[in-house]
Amino acid sequence: MKNDRKYRLLIIDDDKEMVNLLVDYLSKEGFSCLGISNPHSAIELMSKETYDVVISDLIMEGKDGFTLLEEIKEIDPDIAIIIITAFGTLDTAIEAMKRGAYYFLAKPVKLDSLKILIDKAVEERRLREEHKLLLKEAERKFHFNNIIGKSKAMQEVFKLIELVAPTNINVLVLGDSGTGKELVARAIHYNSHRKRNPFIAINCSALPDNLLESELFGYVRGAFTGAITNKKGLFEVADKGTLLLDEIGNMSLNLQAKLLRVIEDKEIRPLGSIQNRKVEVRIIAATNKKLEDEVEKGNFREDLYYRINVIAIYLPPLRERLEDLPILAQHFLEKYGLENGKEVNGFEDEAMRSLLNYEWKGNVRELENVIERAVLLSKTNKISVQDFSLRGIKKDILLFEPMLEKCPTLEELELYYIRKVLKDVNGNKEEASKVLGVSVRTLYRWEKKL
Repeated sequence: MKNDRKYRLLIIDDDKEMVNLLVDYLSKEGFSCLGISNPHSAIELMSKETYDVVISDLIMEGKDGFTLLEEIKEIDPDIAIIIITAFGTLDTAIEAMKRGAYYFLAKPVKLDSLKILIDKAVEERRLREEHKLLLKEAERKFHFNNIIGKSKAMQEVFKLIELVAPTNINVLVLGDSGTGKELVARAIHYNSHRKRNPFIAINCSALPDNLLESELFGYVRGAFTGAITNKKGLFEVADKGTLLLDEIGNMSLNLQAKLLRVIEDKEIRPLGSIQNRKVEVRIIAATNKKLEDEVEKGNFREDLYYRINVIAIYLPPLRERLEDLPILAQHFLEKYGLENGKEVNGFEDEAMRSLLNYEWKGNVRELENVIERAVLLSKTNKISVQDFSLRGIKKDILLFEPMLEKCPTLEELELYYIRKVLKDVNGNKEEASKVLGVSVRTLYRWEKKL
């Protein structure tokens, strides 16, 4: 089977016939091969070019394979080096693996076995490179500089993220639903020394108590009906990384006690097990509840509260930082315009006014949803108010805004409103009088002034 990508192989052997044999076979299998008989030139080549796999003899004139292996590893620590030799012993193979060889093969080499090994090596290298790219993208995406907000409240959030990220302290993130608590938790993780280890998030209100316990601590085979295999809990999965306990205010008192023990002892015990297991996890807790009130009510353990609340980061609701709304809206506009191939480059003034006058009970998450829908519905290069479906908008403010710009008299405002009501009810006097709270006769008298 041919490779879709031409992976690059460097073949080193002072036996020219062996070099030619391997280059010929592996080239036909779809690899890009360079074969050399002088091991001294290998280091110079490795310094100038990038290879995916090196295949090297162990015993060569002028330089042994072990020395060459170490020199190549200094240049590219991730490269797979397959050692081949006619003088192989178990001790030699073990020594080669200790020094960083990917695999050890004895001559004569079975070409199909070598091909399988190379395929495995290049796939593992591809996955490592992909992981590095994903990590870099996550670091870029979740860098606190990429959390949008110019308001004073958000600047304070950024300062706290920068302060706590390099530490190991537990953090409590507070804020209403949709304010971006998980985004802050990820920013803390990806700006810390734990960034190469897992970030795991779980919503404590999404699972029943018994399922949440098994998710967090894991279980052993036979712990309960249906536990046919061992399963690691999220504390073990997140070892050396970060665990976000979202909506921790909904966790039961029973689980709170077990969580407190994990924080204090840095150990977990899977369900059905009699042995504790060490874990080293940073805990970030998040909630939309006032935990002080929950402590007073007896719904949340006071000792746990103080253990998770070493540093608290409060995310204000969107309605309290409206100066951030235009740049958030523009960010989502560009994001969904690009994703959907639509050239939408701004908002009409009335559309932006309607966004600023909306209550945003769902906060930034709701704003993102509204902008995504508007981008899909928009038929022009600017978002209009007709592209929104905002329920509960402060229509009284929107209604009078155009009129207020002209500094009208009270009588002019009154007549403006009457015209608007009559228009909305298609001139029906009885309906209009009900809306205005006056008799039909009074409405007729007012209408003479219109």
